[in-house]
Amino acid sequence: MGQYQRLLLIVEPDLHPCAAMRRACALARASGAVLHLCAFVQPPARTHLWGEKIDEASVQRYLHRYRRWMVEEAALLREEGLDVTTHVVWTLHPLLDILRYVEQFQPDLLIKDVTLEPLLKRVFATPLDCHLLRDCPVPVHLVNQAVHGLPRRVVAAVDPSDPDANALNERIVQTATALARQCDASLHLLYACDLSPAFNGEASLLAGAWDDDFADALRESLHAAFISLAERCDVPAERRHFVVGLPVPVIQEFIDEFEADVVVMGTVHRAGLERLIGSTTERALYSVPGSVLAVKG
Repeated sequence: MGQYQRLLLIVEPDLHPCAAMRRACALARASGAVLHLCAFVQPPARTHLWGEKIDEASVQRYLHRYRRWMVEEAALLREEGLDVTTHVVWTLHPLLDILRYVEQFQPDLLIKDVTLEPLLKRVFATPLDCHLLRDCPVPVHLVNQAVHGLPRRVVAAVDPSDPDANALNERIVQTATALARQCDASLHLLYACDLSPAFNGEASLLAGAWDDDFADALRESLHAAFISLAERCDVPAERRHFVVGLPVPVIQEFIDEFEADVVVMGTVHRAGLERLIGSTTERALYSVPGSVLAVKG
């Protein structure tokens, strides 16, 4: 039996061939999972702009194009041996309806293309992808590109600096391991060790001054926590990577250097200013090549 039994692919509204479709089909083929294609269709833009109402007959005519495409696409995939089902949902609130659908369908993995939103727009409105990272109860695989249908290198990006996050870190590694095993891919464990928060806190004041000895002691402590996590998760020494630096640039450089296909990261509930700034996983979503697979803490 494969690592996955039920995969949910969110189909893009423009119905174009996409990276997420390629990844979803490859995973379904490798695991034998049921692949469920679901399109969440919103009213035409003009109805929002002018406040126009749309009657049921118009809704059905508008949805006909999507249903026809889904039927044709599913038939082609079934010819390739995939077990495919489809559904089209008319929605005024995509996030709420996607979350409701996930609750009913209970997929092992939700797969979706990354929607590239302009930076200015992201400042004023949280993109749907970020909402899914925060609120979706199942792992979310957001695909920027899929050079390889099946990933060849999977990276588990962890942060063992917080002892309270041990369970999340282990879940990240377990999720990455399951994906790598299913794809016959190599698994790498990465810790982008960010020492900068210590400069901004009270640690430097308590120490009297920031000096090399203090920095070395902190780095060694964090490295020991990383090694402990790696040992617990049975990650071989040659695939452990401890890099000092800011998380997103470190992850980006690592993916470029190792040509990694997927980085598995964690998300935690945030409130206040931290929620406005966004988590490391959300920032990585628009910065790193390849794809992000997010698991909740």
